[in-house]
Amino acid sequence: MKKKLIIWLLISINIGSTLFAQETTNNSQNLVNTLKDRLTVEGYAQMAYTYDDTEGAKANTFEVKRAILMVRGRITDQWSCYFSYNFANTSKILEVYTEYKFLPELTVRLGEFKTMFTFENPMSPCNMELINVYSQATNYLAGYDSSDPLYGSNAGRDIGLLIYGDLFGKLFNYKLAVMNGQGINKKDGNNQKDIVGTLIANPTKWLSVGGTFIKGTGCAVGTSAINPDIAIGDNYERNRWSAGAMLKFKQLDVRSEYLHGKDGRVRSDGYYAVASIHVLPRIDVIAAVDYFNRNKALRDRQTNYVGGLQWWFYPKCRLQVQYTYRDPHLREASNLLQAQVQVRF
Repeated sequence: MKKKLIIWLLISINIGSTLFAQETTNNSQNLVNTLKDRLTVEGYAQMAYTYDDTEGAKANTFEVKRAILMVRGRITDQWSCYFSYNFANTSKILEVYTEYKFLPELTVRLGEFKTMFTFENPMSPCNMELINVYSQATNYLAGYDSSDPLYGSNAGRDIGLLIYGDLFGKLFNYKLAVMNGQGINKKDGNNQKDIVGTLIANPTKWLSVGGTFIKGTGCAVGTSAINPDIAIGDNYERNRWSAGAMLKFKQLDVRSEYLHGKDGRVRSDGYYAVASIHVLPRIDVIAAVDYFNRNKALRDRQTNYVGGLQWWFYPKCRLQVQYTYRDPHLREASNLLQAQVQVRF
């Protein structure tokens, strides 16, 4: 009797273990399938060579410009979250936000993301035509790099609340945000928020026209030689606006924009035009002109002329070679030669 009881006990344990293992396997498979359905992981890296003969800042170097990981999670069909991180240079979180799509006309986003100012700034570097990515005016007025010491280097990003959507069957698209105005990974430096807006009309498939603006009060994180009246920690009027157009044809893409800024009593302005000519199925000729005046009273202006080629050797992967002639009004002209390889998955 005792032997039979032991045998039945062993059989029961074996059956239970088998059922538990099957259930665990099924749960693991369900978890994997759920993650596969709900998580999208992407990334890209840009490796470059730069030769620069600017007096006092000469360079002859290889560098890793960006190594970015992007993760998007779909919580429901309307609700999602997004995260991106740059592992190159000073590693940091670039974006983290959640958004909910109520209607095609209304999506709400909360967190840290690109400031919706200019046509260029919301665009990813992996889709931009130039190796230096954005125009001088966008870099300065959107705070992408450190060219504006008052605002600092913020990768064109800020923290806030955004609503956006398409209107009248995508004839118009709009974006309206309330932002800290202090930049990436930072709390607000004062009690006033920036209002950021975009309105773009798409009258045809090949033409988009519109404008953007920022209206706010900055809190200076540094001092600027072209705006010496503003000290670190000072609040100052910080307003911007832009207007431009984008044209897209089978053999040619063109984007052009005029930008204007006002920091305290100092006004700045600039414009750019960039063209991508598709000469072969995977090869583009790139040409651009880029003008910016940091202080209209001092005429501290510079014009860049860019020419180059890019070869899309694999989907989303490319080799770029570009030459830039830089002509500053108050300094000596200089030459910039760049090559870059972009890989993306």
